[in-house]
Amino acid sequence: MESRHRARLLIADDHTLVAEACKRLLEPEFDVVAVVNNGRALVDVGEALRPEVAIVDIGMPQLNGIDAGEQLKRLVPSIKLVFLTMNLDAEIAAEAFRRGASGYVVKNSAASELMIAIREALKGQSYLSPLITGDTVKFLLRGDKTYKEEERITVRQREVLRLLAEGMSMKEIAGALNLKPGTVAFHKYRAMESLGLKTNTELLQYAIKHHMVS
Repeated sequence: MESRHRARLLIADDHTLVAEACKRLLEPEFDVVAVVNNGRALVDVGEALRPEVAIVDIGMPQLNGIDAGEQLKRLVPSIKLVFLTMNLDAEIAAEAFRRGASGYVVKNSAASELMIAIREALKGQSYLSPLITGDTVKFLLRGDKTYKEEERITVRQREVLRLLAEGMSMKEIAGALNLKPGTVAFHKYRAMESLGLKTNTELLQYAIKHHMVS
């Protein structure tokens, strides 16, 4: 008897325990061809292996998941992106779908949700976790809402925030911009104060919403 085709999956998550748990969950039904822990590896490995589906965390180093997923989608148009994240922000979910997502699953959902999202993606359908207000996401998508970066920060502060959102450390940014690490820290905290951001997670959300990441 002819064996049933098993879809090939790539997992991208910088938390090893989450990635390994995800792999164990999916392996009985799918072929997990690779596990990576940063956004740039997602793009490189995804282009090389060309799996049918990529399971992608949003808050990853070196390149956040939404930007990495968008780059991979341009290189491999057939790939389905299913985001697996702790982020419940409807605007971020809408942005993920704008950038090519087929699914958006919240990590504290039931494990069965991820399976459903992958199956729906393989059928050309989309899936949104019920924990997020679906009507809000649909409204944002219908309105084709775009985000303009606020003018409350300087060009240098904007540059520092962009590099931080891409996963660079303050030391790496200092080298890239020819600044002292203390100066980078100053720009970061002044910008976050001006924008009302309190955590690095909020910084990442702001960068994605305002298309600051290249």
